[in-house]
Amino acid sequence: MLASPSTKSNLNYPPPRRSLAGVGISCAVGNGRFGHGFARFGNGLRIKAAISSGDRSVETTAPAPSVKEGKDGNGSLMGSSSSDRRIQVRAVLTIRKKIKEGLIDKVEDQWFSFVNIIGQGILLQLISEQIDPDTNSGKIAEANVKGWSPRSSGQSHIVEYATEFTVPSDFGSPGAILITNCHSKEFYLVEVLLQGFKGGTVFFPANTWVHSRNDNPESRIIFRNYAYLPSQTPPGIKDLRREDLLSLRGNGKGERKLHERIYDYAPYNDLGNPDKSDELARPVLAGSERPYPRRCRTGRPPMKSAPECESRVEKPHPVYVPRDEAFEDIKMATFSAGRLKAVLHNLVPQIAATLASSDIPFGCFSDIDKLYLDGFLLKDDQQSEKATNRSLGKFVKRVLSIGDRLLKYDTPAIIKRDRFSWLRDNEFARQALAGVNPVNIELLKEFPIVSKLDPAIYGAPESAITKEILEQELNGMSVDEAIKSKRLFIIDYHDLLMPFVNKINNIPGRKAYASRTIFFYTKTGTLKPIAIELSLPPTSVALAFKRVYTHVHDATSHWAWKLAKAHVCAVDAGVHQLVNHWLRTHASMEPYIIATHRQLSQMHPVYKLLHPHMRYTMEINALARQSLINGGGIIEASFTPGKYAMEISSAAYKSLWRFDMEALPADLLRRGMAEEDPSAPGGVKLLIEDYPYAADGLLIWSTIKDWVESYVGHFYPDPISITSDVELQEWWKEIKNKGHADKKNEPWWPKLQTKEDLAGILTTMIWIASGQHAAINFGQYPFGGYVPNRPTLMRRLIPQERDPEYEKFLMNPQATFLSSLPSQLQATKVMAVQDTLSTHSPDEEYLGEDGHLHTHWFDDQEVKTMFERFCSRLKEIEEIIHKRNKDYRLRNGTGAGIPPYELLLPTSGPGVTGRGVPNSISI
Repeated sequence: MLASPSTKSNLNYPPPRRSLAGVGISCAVGNGRFGHGFARFGNGLRIKAAISSGDRSVETTAPAPSVKEGKDGNGSLMGSSSSDRRIQVRAVLTIRKKIKEGLIDKVEDQWFSFVNIIGQGILLQLISEQIDPDTNSGKIAEANVKGWSPRSSGQSHIVEYATEFTVPSDFGSPGAILITNCHSKEFYLVEVLLQGFKGGTVFFPANTWVHSRNDNPESRIIFRNYAYLPSQTPPGIKDLRREDLLSLRGNGKGERKLHERIYDYAPYNDLGNPDKSDELARPVLAGSERPYPRRCRTGRPPMKSAPECESRVEKPHPVYVPRDEAFEDIKMATFSAGRLKAVLHNLVPQIAATLASSDIPFGCFSDIDKLYLDGFLLKDDQQSEKATNRSLGKFVKRVLSIGDRLLKYDTPAIIKRDRFSWLRDNEFARQALAGVNPVNIELLKEFPIVSKLDPAIYGAPESAITKEILEQELNGMSVDEAIKSKRLFIIDYHDLLMPFVNKINNIPGRKAYASRTIFFYTKTGTLKPIAIELSLPPTSVALAFKRVYTHVHDATSHWAWKLAKAHVCAVDAGVHQLVNHWLRTHASMEPYIIATHRQLSQMHPVYKLLHPHMRYTMEINALARQSLINGGGIIEASFTPGKYAMEISSAAYKSLWRFDMEALPADLLRRGMAEEDPSAPGGVKLLIEDYPYAADGLLIWSTIKDWVESYVGHFYPDPISITSDVELQEWWKEIKNKGHADKKNEPWWPKLQTKEDLAGILTTMIWIASGQHAAINFGQYPFGGYVPNRPTLMRRLIPQERDPEYEKFLMNPQATFLSSLPSQLQATKVMAVQDTLSTHSPDEEYLGEDGHLHTHWFDDQEVKTMFERFCSRLKEIEEIIHKRNKDYRLRNGTGAGIPPYELLLPTSGPGVTGRGVPNSISI
């Protein structure tokens, strides 16, 4: 039986309140109605909940009208405008359950449904966009909630709850729904839809966890799928817009609880654990000495031994992230499987290493091959170990019985077609343009090469690379001619690494140089490495060391050249992981996400644009702080810098990071790899046309830019609309002043005064989250899974003529090479991590896909048309990339035995595919 609802207009209102705390809707049902509980909003409105029920099937395919069609009647109730008439409306809540349910979960589901049916589970309040003139607040529909009946959606883990209620015919357009969860546990709300309004179904996309009222008495606010600038917000929901933002900011106090959705900032002061061991103490990354982006605040208590540091949460306990940032079921299952795989990959070698030695090298290259063929590594010439293995025979068999697949590595793409490609100089050079770290190569513009470091500390600033050395490899061309014709390129890690080299070399089992590598651009369109300089700073017992290696043809120099290339790769792997991957994508993106939630309403068009590009990033970053980049974590254990890893990342942020240079065209221009050309994609013309990362990347970049520019122009017709958008201006101010506080006074931050400014800022953010991260991340295992191709650390310096090890090097150069690579245990650890980080989840949402985050995302046909055009262009780009990879004139992206460059192909299936551009930094 339907209740007799009305729109309250004769209540006495108390003064407005700052938050929604204290919402007091009674969930008890009596005589077909709720008790005398009331909800109190920020505008002081007191309302009694009353929504009627029903269980008929719901048709959800009716199209919603465009925002551009106007507000008169758009979404308003059908029927007479007389206020004494009542209109019946149907509401459907779509709720997602766990994908894999246990017995307890199934029992809880039954109880969840039962409580909803008797009217004590979920309460809704419908808020109009229109003001009630008597209350000066949005009109509110009241009805009796009872009899929510679950309906299957065709997917076992998706359930729809439907009910009916009545509202007055002059209610107007619905703008928001308040949801109160009276259950004892949270639930995941996909969306709410309403039927019975003029124009068709009204959608309220949610994709959010709704907390239990037991955890937080505030109701959740879900807005309709319209986009409004702050000044355009309908008066009936203006206060709700403000209250919703305030509820996400918190007050900067107390420890965050897992059910909360509070976004706030904190420095990187939780990486070390001095309470556990002095060896695990790590400096705070913040301030002028060690600047760094900010992370999400968790509010954990300080360390006892270091009050400036936050106490740690160790696995398996979760690190706080706002509830909606956590992995969903499919993602968590995939990530957990990856972690299990990593453990199993390491299990057998770790047992052997624990019983013997942790630094056992690979005895020969076939030992490395066994990782892919056998999955279990037996060491040669270790009689005591063989005996130990025999005693562990039953245990090993039991482990192996879990399944060979779990104990094997897939053959990495780099050796799948040609096992020896990694040995060639042209492959070493090709990976500077089409490998996993193609973003550090630069045009050599000046000669001689001079360091900017203090010569009093680090020795003479001039490089040991001379004209005479280079000209031996320039085919009769002089250095001056090669520079003038833009044929010389460099990867220079000297100044970044030199201040840390002595510290690194004091770590047992770590040896590193500060490196420079010079490449010559040949007439065939490929690069050739012609000189490698490896340098050591002076110590208390030795002068500064600089040595240049070239590819000459005698046996000794040939092996020394191989070792020099391996050292360059190890340094490159560390810079890739700590600077280009972690700092420039993961760490830099987190403040943008925090600021977006704190300053931009769910209704803001910029929030809606960025939302798909923020998925899972905060969760993966929290997991990284817990297990990967923390003191004693996997990165420290597996990469050259060891415990100085994050200090190097901070040094790069201090000296190299600039927001305006994170745009792909700007980065290419800065590195001298492109020249301005308005007619070319991205407005730049590549110096090396066959530069696969840049060529494919510019296609992606320009397509994102076109989409963003059209989107921004749709909502912002003139500069005044930009400068007067209070949410937008606070968002950008907060990113600079709080998110990147250590860089807030830099002059290079873009201004935000025009739609061109905004489009440039947003294009850069979306590129970082999608294309840039994909290019840097998903090739880790395809290129790094074969240790000799890309060692993550080196354990020995190159033997020099006066060194005791030099004779051993001459007698067995292969043994010297292999013993310099990561040990078996180190290699299996880092391979397992690279394998996991290179894996696409089955629920991945790729750039240009209309995934669940875009479902009913926008009620604006013009925006939908723009997005469809964006999607179509990305499909065209996929075909262009495929054609390029079949063009054998483009030798850097394809060729005999070479894996084609596919890291920027927009789509992918699940697993380690070496392709696919997800919307967000999700792994």
